[in-house]
Formats: sequence, structure tokens, C-alpha cells
Amino acid sequence: MTKKTVQKKNNNTSLEKTKDIELSIQFSLDGFSFCVLNSVTKKNIHFKEYLFEETKETPEELLSKIELLFKNDSNLQLEYSSVTAIHQNDLSSLVPAKFFDKKSLSGYLNFNIKTLKTDFITFDDITNLDAKTVYVPYVNINNFLFQNFGEFNFKHHSTVLLEKLLTIDGSNEKRMYVNVYKNTFDIVILENKKLIFYNTFSYHTKEDFIYYILFTAEQCQLKTEEFKLFFMGKIDVKSDIYKIAYTYIKNIFFLKSKNLFFIDLKIANHTNYILLG
Repeated sequence: MTKKTVQKKNNNTSLEKTKDIELSIQFSLDGFSFCVLNSVTKKNIHFKEYLFEETKETPEELLSKIELLFKNDSNLQLEYSSVTAIHQNDLSSLVPAKFFDKKSLSGYLNFNIKTLKTDFITFDDITNLDAKTVYVPYVNINNFLFQNFGEFNFKHHSTVLLEKLLTIDGSNEKRMYVNVYKNTFDIVILENKKLIFYNTFSYHTKEDFIYYILFTAEQCQLKTEEFKLFFMGKIDVKSDIYKIAYTYIKNIFFLKSKNLFFIDLKIANHTNYILLG
């Protein structure tokens, strides 16, 4: 089953009659979400999120679900001036530009995950960071999007996350940013607009969650009573993962987006950071 968690559009706007609209879609094995941007006003005018009751095991299962949802959602059948797909998975590796070689893409990933000879591996350039994101996109999803929209752009979710954080972070002190999803979360540590650490972790319990945060803090020489931790994504003050984090770390904040569209959505402005932050 699929749970439609958020659906909102500007009451004065009909997407079918609106020209110059851009579509951004974020895919994961847990679900997908999309937003529509008016390319003239640069304002979001529509957002929808679908969460699957059960995490899909394979990209093939994901595609089967995506095809059905696209068929039943009229806003995914419109013509867009541009389309961007964001692949959210842990099949990636961050590589400093000075060590990067296009001929060695699989080698970078083999340090963290097992790749197949048939896997399509690509990379993103990261704005404001002298590094590349090497990753495996959902190729079947890309093929499906090409059939529906023609030419489109795609990125890994970590590329988008890092670019946004590097743009807003101006602190000289080390800060930890944690972007939370249903079963995974990203940890980013920045200092003076420089990336100190990035990784994605899977978790099943609140103990898993806090273990990886505390372990990372220790490795990066962050004192739990001093450093600032900013949460984004699927977490709030009532959640068990927030409560256990606050037990060990006192300076916890939510990274609040300045996007006014969150007011229309009536949801917390630290959620859906990749698409709307």
C-alpha cells in the first residue's frame, strides 16, 4: 500500500494551465516525492509525497510502483520545461577531485558496496566543493522518465544536500547536520564552509541512530556538550530518535528552511529538505 502524506497546490493555480513549470522528483526505495516550481517566479506551486508501507527490495519493485502512481497522478503527465530526478540511495562515494579518474568509477564504490559489471555508474560535480559524487542511479527509473518526459537531468541526493548546506553554512566552528529518512540518515559535518565528513547510515532502532551519531562525533573530535547538531527530514521533538539524541547532545536545533511554501503545506519547515529546503 501507499500512503499519500502531503498534497498541496496553490489554490489560485491550475498546473494544467500554467506555462514554464519545472518538475523535481526524489526517488527512494521507501517512496517518492515531487515538487513543481514556477520557473518565472521561482516559487513552488505544488508538492506531493508518497510513502510506501513497506520498503521496496529492488529497483524493479520500485519501478512497478512508480509506473502505477504516475498513471494515476495527472500532475505527472504534464509537459514541463525541465525535469530533474534525484536518486536517493546509499550506492555512492564521495571522491576528492585530485584523486578522481573517470576510468576508475567502480573502484571508488567497491570500497563501500559491491557493484556488478552490468551496473551503470556515473558521477556529479559538486558546486563549491572540490569533489565528485560517484554513484549508481536507478537506471530503470531513468529510462522510464525518458519515455515520459524526454531529456531530463539527474543527480544523487547527497550532491543536492551538500550543495545546499555549503551555501548556507557560514560558521567557523564544526557543525553536524543530520538529514533523516525512514530507514536511513545522512551525516554532514562542516567547518568554515569546508566539508569535514559525509556518510549515509542505515538504522532500525533508536539505538542504531544515536550510535552512529556519537561514533561520528567522536571520530571528528566533537564534544557532545559543545557542538551544534541540526536535524532535517523525518524527525520531530516527539520522536524516539530525537529524544535519545537529546539525552546525549544538548545543543540540538532544526535546520529551518526560508521557503514560504511550507506555510501553505502546513508542515514543519525542516522536512523535505532536499526538494524544498
